[in-house]
Amino acid sequence: QVQLVESGGDLVQPGGSLRLSCAASGSIFSFNTMGWYRQAPGKERTLVATISSGLSTTYADSVKGRFTISRDNARNTAHLQMSSLKPEDTAIYYCNLGQVAVRNAVRRSENYWGQGTQVTVSS
Repeated sequence: QVQLVESGGDLVQPGGSLRLSCAASGSIFSFNTMGWYRQAPGKERTLVATISSGLSTTYADSVKGRFTISRDNARNTAHLQMSSLKPEDTAIYYCNLGQVAVRNAVRRSENYWGQGTQVTVSS
């Protein structure tokens, strides 16, 4: 099992910045992908950004050029630096970790979620 704990959510004015952090612990395999997703009220959860253990990144079009995802493999942490925030960025932000685990000689995909952290962009 893997546990994910997010932090850094807050109320910020439009145009402001925030840095979210995600700390992963437990049975983590070397090759994994960490990511941030968000869910606004009444909407589905959508991808914000992902980063592999090899540091390859992907971003939603809506955040390209404003958000930067990073990670520290040694500490099993991931961060989302958000700048030029807009009211439409308001959502609960969830950390995600996906990996292919081998347990008792059985290989399977695993997917874990944190509890989420609230980001509100408002004046």
